[in-house]
Amino acid sequence: MVRPHRQCGEEGSTAKFGLAPKPLTNIYRCTIESILSGCITAWYGNCTTLNLSVYNEFTSKPCPLYSPQAADLVIELSQTHKAKPDLTNLVFGTVFSDHMLTIEWTSNGGWQKPHIKPFGNLSFHPACSAMHYAVQLFEGMKAYRDTDDKVRLFRPMLNMNRMAKSAERACLPAFDRAELVECIRRLVQVDREWVPQSDSASLYIRPTFLGTEPSLGVKKPSRALLYVILSPVGSYFSTGAKSVSLWADSKYIRAWRGGTGDCKMGGNYGASIYAQYEAVDYGCQQVLWLYGDDHQITEVGTMNMFLFWNNENGEEELATPPLDGIILPGITRQSILELTRKWGEFKVCERYLTMADLRCALEENRVKEMFGSGTACVVSPVGRILYQGENLHIPCQEGFPQLASRLMKELTDIQVRSHPTGHRHQFNVYSTLVQRNVIPPVCGQ
Repeated sequence: MVRPHRQCGEEGSTAKFGLAPKPLTNIYRCTIESILSGCITAWYGNCTTLNLSVYNEFTSKPCPLYSPQAADLVIELSQTHKAKPDLTNLVFGTVFSDHMLTIEWTSNGGWQKPHIKPFGNLSFHPACSAMHYAVQLFEGMKAYRDTDDKVRLFRPMLNMNRMAKSAERACLPAFDRAELVECIRRLVQVDREWVPQSDSASLYIRPTFLGTEPSLGVKKPSRALLYVILSPVGSYFSTGAKSVSLWADSKYIRAWRGGTGDCKMGGNYGASIYAQYEAVDYGCQQVLWLYGDDHQITEVGTMNMFLFWNNENGEEELATPPLDGIILPGITRQSILELTRKWGEFKVCERYLTMADLRCALEENRVKEMFGSGTACVVSPVGRILYQGENLHIPCQEGFPQLASRLMKELTDIQVRSHPTGHRHQFNVYSTLVQRNVIPPVCGQ
């Protein structure tokens, strides 16, 4: 049956997620209907300070006619359960939970019923287009357990917006973002016990979307698979809370204007591995990607970059490269910009920065600190950059420098505190409240 076309935000689409029909006004802290054994809560706070840009963008576009529907979800529980890992010895992305979410799509039948099933291997045709032509993308999200034992997804709609943009560029089918968030919420609900109760650990959520066209033609795929897996994670970098070292060299280029650098596609990351190992050979942990003859600072392979300094005019400024098509629009990046602009304590600017700017500022003692941001690392200070054979030492106190430490605490408060000191009302933070030891029924059959 073809579902009627409707705008996102209308009743029967995303209203159950706390997104009111346009226009969005008088939004307060909402509690949404119970689903299975728990409920989902959107934290908004005072509507006068709510940033509505995400919702305006999200609700201004029509939902696809064919989209996976959470109401059709089929849940198959695993008969065996893996042992939970030691949280003090987690290696990023190597341990996975008991279940996964899979949703198939075909050009003839549209989206099929979503399935939550036991974690296991996938099977593909040898000519699968994702394997040959990288018709593939992924996302990175996290679920956090707060001090009151509630589990929250941090700003999931921003991930869905970015995922939809990447899917469009990869010629993969459109999907209802709110419905996918609900399917992911249900998956986290099933594997709730895998969410660590720790400020330094979380449950990493990896949605992946790939073309499964069973032919060697370079074309838009007629088949696709969207799946989601979960992995408990600790610190992304082996240094933990210590600063990281970067290798900056124009020898390799990560992205270029008109390319796919602003999409979260696997090819962007696979092509960077060679340079990553060269950075290690030079005694550095990550690559700081440069662009153009003037060696513009862009990003690290897994982080957006920030420079806190006194700029050329003597102003105290937090600067980060602009989103011009070669920078990935990071969720943590956006959150940091929104937080610091709300503080109003210093200038916050999206501007081009070159290695010459950085070197000059270091020589004049104008650099306060430099750090990266990302879902995996949250905030990671930079202590050293190897550039043109010279080690540029970035001011970095023992552990975290002042601003990076403050941002880490603020974001952590928003993510894991029951009564945060931060500005949770600014962010679209979903709270999944799931009772313990409640087995959800099989539904959608």
